[in-house]
Amino acid sequence: MLKKISTFALAGLLAFPVMASAGSTNATSDLAAQVDRLTQELANLKAQMAAMREGQGPATDMKAQKEIADLKNQMKALEDNQKEAFDNLDEKSEAWDLASRVQLFGDFRARGDWYKNDLVTTPTGAPDDEMENTSLFTNRFRLNMRVKATENVDFKGRLAMYKTWGTSTLPPNLTSFGYPSFDGTASREPSDSILRVDRAFVNWNNIGGQPVWFSIGRRPTTDGPASQIRMGLDERMATPTAYMDWPFDGISVGYAYANLFGMQDAPGRVRICYGRGFENDLQYDATSADLNDTDFAGVSWDIYNKGNKLAYLQSFMVYNAFNYPYFNDSATNTYYDGLFQSMGYANGRENVGNLLHTSGVYMDKWEKLNYFVSAGWSRTMPDDDTGMFNDVMTRPGTSNTDDEDGYNIWVGARYDIDDLGLKFGLEYNHGSQYWIGMTPGHDDLYSAKLATRGDVYEAYLIWDLPTGEAISKYAKTFMRFGYQHYDYDYSGGSDWNFKPYDLDDAEALMWGAMMPTVESADQVYMTFEVYF
Repeated sequence: MLKKISTFALAGLLAFPVMASAGSTNATSDLAAQVDRLTQELANLKAQMAAMREGQGPATDMKAQKEIADLKNQMKALEDNQKEAFDNLDEKSEAWDLASRVQLFGDFRARGDWYKNDLVTTPTGAPDDEMENTSLFTNRFRLNMRVKATENVDFKGRLAMYKTWGTSTLPPNLTSFGYPSFDGTASREPSDSILRVDRAFVNWNNIGGQPVWFSIGRRPTTDGPASQIRMGLDERMATPTAYMDWPFDGISVGYAYANLFGMQDAPGRVRICYGRGFENDLQYDATSADLNDTDFAGVSWDIYNKGNKLAYLQSFMVYNAFNYPYFNDSATNTYYDGLFQSMGYANGRENVGNLLHTSGVYMDKWEKLNYFVSAGWSRTMPDDDTGMFNDVMTRPGTSNTDDEDGYNIWVGARYDIDDLGLKFGLEYNHGSQYWIGMTPGHDDLYSAKLATRGDVYEAYLIWDLPTGEAISKYAKTFMRFGYQHYDYDYSGGSDWNFKPYDLDDAEALMWGAMMPTVESADQVYMTFEVYF
């Protein structure tokens, strides 16, 4: 009996830390103490019984028999207590097993920026042709979660708080050269201290026992490849390339393969994707403007994805592109309503046509050198009655119904000096006159560099801080120092409504008097980042 009880206790003690890791600290500590005490008492009793059998116990038979009887009674009581303790463990373990389905991890970033730009001309009502923010500080906190619902269904989500120091609203002029606040910028631009849903989607994997999956929800479509190289991370952070940096809700169906076109050990996956970029809401049939939903649909293809090597291609259509969506504050909407009227959009917000967007990236690592090359192509296909890229300076009231093609090239490299915990990186990108970057969720603070119609140069240094041994597999602690220089060739950026004017032409001066138009900009940033 002693052997049975002792084995039972030992097995429980070995299993206990595993079960307790997901449970309450106080409850597990109490149970652990109880099991330890009972086990020690059983061990003492076992030693006494062994001593008696070897003739080292009491001298008289009567005394020995009495003590053996007492020991048996104690053993029975301990056995009952031990069973009760392990019954409690069994009861608790079910809750702990349920809790262990949930994985929580996240990151925190404090960032400081200095920004200055030169405008093409002095805008009407402005005192000069320069804008500067000598210090802008932000905090960003993100909490990720993964939950297993069934063997083949899991949920992934991320909550995000992104706040500017000293204010709980969007800082003035923060998005003058990008996007005002709307669904495509939610959780991606500084505002208040509220936690917002950044990502939330469900995956149904292994459908029919095949490498096929279905996914629906708020998509992982921000900070795509090759952004992780510059951001100091080791893993891909989104499905599409960084040219599609747009939080949206949608669906994807995918298929994974191990051998590409018969080539052995050439893994990849292909996805058919659909999403909604704008919901038109409930409208009257007779009196409302003809404004339809704006939808995305296309293909996302990891042609080859193994280790550090990724060859990726994506192509999608934007159906019923809006001239402008409804923004999150009434003042901005009022401003754009007036702009529509002055620019010839008689019905205010309208659909203006379709847009085709295709891009790809190849990235790899050689020795200590991470490198990538990426390219993008955009084509507008405007409606006849509204046009896209309309020339409102020299041909007001007319619509540009021509298809316009835009191009972008983006290259970069990062060299890692592991012994010193340092990483040095350089990036360059160039956008043509009619290039459209689908990047309202960009992480460049003021202006998305991958939407620039011109050139952007960036240099950065990452320092992995010597903060001791990692406690979590997600753990990283580092600082990032960077400098960006924007050199614009054309007006606009991420906008398909108005013609991008050459900044050397007179039309650019006319346009710049109406809308602040950046000629060049410099930005210096520093971050302190902790992943846990």
